[in-house]
Amino acid sequence: MTINRKDLGAGLVFIVIGAFFGLQANGLDLGTRLKMGPGMFPLILSCLLVALGAIIILRGIGTATPASTPVPWRGLALVLLAPVVFGLTARGLGFVLAIALVALITAYASQRMHAVLAVCLAVGLTAFCVAVFYFGLGLPLVLFGRWLTF
Repeated sequence: MTINRKDLGAGLVFIVIGAFFGLQANGLDLGTRLKMGPGMFPLILSCLLVALGAIIILRGIGTATPASTPVPWRGLALVLLAPVVFGLTARGLGFVLAIALVALITAYASQRMHAVLAVCLAVGLTAFCVAVFYFGLGLPLVLFGRWLTF
């Protein structure tokens, strides 16, 4: 019997994380189905995570481990850089330009991304985030930061 080692590893990680948070949530008040306590939602999510880990392991049984592919260092670096850039520019540039900048950075993590598509993605994502967080939820966000005031 063969087993895909990547699926086994990923499934075990999901199960361990789900079990850990399930044990942590078990110490909270669960409440009832009609009046849920603060521990109900984390417990449900941790159970789903454990179930997902089990499904991943079961799907990996009987399949061989595929040949390894090279690590996409450019994509990895840009995706890890994006939240750092957002944190450093959100106050200075404001929410709008920080989101647009992060969208452009993460768009170029893909080898197949073109400039026009990246700009369209940045504009669309920025408009969506402003609509949801600023107008929809009414969060007190500074749309354009103090670095842009003259």
